[in-house]
Amino acid sequence: MNLQQLTETAAAMVAPGKGILAMDESHPTCNKRFSKLGIPTTEANRREYRHMLLKEDEMGQYIGGAILFDETLRQTTLNGKPFAERLTELGIVPGIKVDKGAKDLALHPGEKVTEGLDGLRDRLAEYYELGARFAKWRAVITIGEGIPSEACLMANAHALARYAALCQEMNLVPIVEPEVLMDGTHTIERSYEVTHAAQQSVFEQLDEQGVALAGMVLKPNMVVSGYECPQRADVHQVAEETIRCLSSTVPEAVPGVAFLSGGQTDEEATEHLNAMNALGGNLPWRLTFSYGRALQQAAMQAWNGDAGNIDHAAKVILHRAKMNGAAARGAYKPEMEQAA
Repeated sequence: MNLQQLTETAAAMVAPGKGILAMDESHPTCNKRFSKLGIPTTEANRREYRHMLLKEDEMGQYIGGAILFDETLRQTTLNGKPFAERLTELGIVPGIKVDKGAKDLALHPGEKVTEGLDGLRDRLAEYYELGARFAKWRAVITIGEGIPSEACLMANAHALARYAALCQEMNLVPIVEPEVLMDGTHTIERSYEVTHAAQQSVFEQLDEQGVALAGMVLKPNMVVSGYECPQRADVHQVAEETIRCLSSTVPEAVPGVAFLSGGQTDEEATEHLNAMNALGGNLPWRLTFSYGRALQQAAMQAWNGDAGNIDHAAKVILHRAKMNGAAARGAYKPEMEQAA
């Protein structure tokens, strides 16, 4: 393990005013989103779409890292350049999704555990050779009647920690993603309780496995009310509760916290991030974004599977990247959306 390399890479991924573009949708997820817009679900269309996401040279001003799917890491842009090479050219660190997805947790109905540890060491070695310098693994925690169980929290935390250790052994920065899903009617207080428990379990397991915290990035959910909650918390309360949770679970050695958007609207995710940075004061870690849909959705709609729309769609995602880059500095204002 080259700790200096890991530390430098992690710092570059969450540099001031920069976040992480999550463009690692699996085939089923990407195809589902294409199908909703009537876009043919072909390899050629997935390649064209991801080329569009990285077309604008200015993306490197607001994006520090980009998470790729296995297919994309092996593809070239429409200009014939490997995607990892294009990212490096933009000053963006190339990364790779390595988990095999969330599966039913045995004897625990309604709960999931993420698989993919078998053979991971060999896969990480190959991904490093293909140009990746960080990886991502997502765990899924559901809030419901009597869940999450301690067994679910521990199983996912242990898997995340073992994955992170394997990554660092191969000089890949691990993005550690314990996502507490916000589907449901639960209050922000319940969201805080479960998010706190999940993050606490994760850092206990990371410590057990000897993971170097300076060479990782945390990708958590924000502490928000359940999306069906009749009285949802406002932007300021979300910012306060999320920072309070992080302050009691995340060690100071972690260089950055890159939030997932988790089903929030584009502007909602930007406003929440901005509120945290405006409120945060002198926090030990950078607060930034690692968004998928909240960066891509408008651009996907603008592209709509038509090569003639690439230039316009590329400017749409550049705008969202710019807005979130401003939010990562606490400098976002809603009127900036209208100016665009």
